[in-house]
Amino acid sequence: MSSILTNTSAMVALQTMKTINKNMAMTQSEISTGKSINTAKDNAAVWAISKTMESDVKGFMGISDSLALGSTTVGVARKAAETVTGLLTQMKGKIVAAQEGNVDRAKLQTDVEALRDQIDSVVGAAQFNGLNLVDGSETTVDVLSSLDRSGSDVTSSSITVTAQDLSTGGYVSNDVFALGGTTTPVVSTDGDTFVMSLDKNGGTDEITIQDGATAYAAGDKISMRIGDKTASYTVSANDVDSTNNTVADLVAVGMKNAIDALEVEGLVVDYDSANPGVLTFTNGAAGDDSTDLTVSGQFSNAGSGGLGALDTIDVSSDAGAATALGTIETMIATAIDSASAFGSVQTRIETQADFVSELTDSLKAGIGSLVDADLEETSARLQALQVQQQLATQSLSIANQAPQNLLSLFR
Repeated sequence: MSSILTNTSAMVALQTMKTINKNMAMTQSEISTGKSINTAKDNAAVWAISKTMESDVKGFMGISDSLALGSTTVGVARKAAETVTGLLTQMKGKIVAAQEGNVDRAKLQTDVEALRDQIDSVVGAAQFNGLNLVDGSETTVDVLSSLDRSGSDVTSSSITVTAQDLSTGGYVSNDVFALGGTTTPVVSTDGDTFVMSLDKNGGTDEITIQDGATAYAAGDKISMRIGDKTASYTVSANDVDSTNNTVADLVAVGMKNAIDALEVEGLVVDYDSANPGVLTFTNGAAGDDSTDLTVSGQFSNAGSGGLGALDTIDVSSDAGAATALGTIETMIATAIDSASAFGSVQTRIETQADFVSELTDSLKAGIGSLVDADLEETSARLQALQVQQQLATQSLSIANQAPQNLLSLFR
């Protein structure tokens, strides 16, 4: 039965066209985005998995940066330990030469002290991004190495790097420095330094270098940084044994001379012999083109570092040369062990970095297999849908013409 009110053929053709158009829109979306699952409505479960994996990929990219930073930091420390080993080996040559009686031991001692100063320089400079693993300022450092996922829980893992102390001295917290003549030192949060600001318009303040038998020993080093320049004074045995002046006063005089040698424009440093150990800093003297200054200080305790025995080496005598031979062997072994330890942990960090890089690539490939569109298949499907769309259009057109045919029955 034919009806002008209900055109079943047209309705079927219209539903078919709607289905084809919907599939066409999905196919075009896959072509434009390159993904078969682009939103949660496409496939909620797979979309959720892919987004979790994408967040892990971002995390592992950050871990790669952490491992690169850790490897570089350890590499700097390893190179410093290797350099110190070489310098100690050179020092051993001088000490062995001093075993012979017919040599100029004074000149050999000068060479030994020069090598010791170079070791201090290497150890002090062996930092990367402010982190020094060989000067005794650190104990252990953790390098972020992995993200471990267990179900919905995520934890982080780290590679622990054990620092090595190759310093000849160590920073300690004590009453060596005080500001404004007070008895309580003004120190930073780590308890090792003080910081004082001097205004360029005539700022004045006092620094008291405290006296006391427990505060000083031969080899202790006082350092002050004035702006971007550094002055230092090393306490000698004569300073400690002096009976005519206090140790603090002698150190204060030595520090004044060292600071004066820096020739900091606008800064005047004086000491008062009536007040042992007091230095007065005045900034912005009349007629000088001065600037604001920051004064900081540190106290280095002789012999407290991993290579503290370097301060005791003295080949100027037969007994000293004989003792130094055993001492240098121990320190060379310490430096070699330190370099080996850094080399081992650096290899571990680099191995982990390679693994994280490969793991990140695998995760990216896994995400791609879940959500990326198969463009070859999509291309073929697009061709088929275009043909179906044309045929559906023709079919709907034919179905819409059916009621017109009924008019011939009434002629």
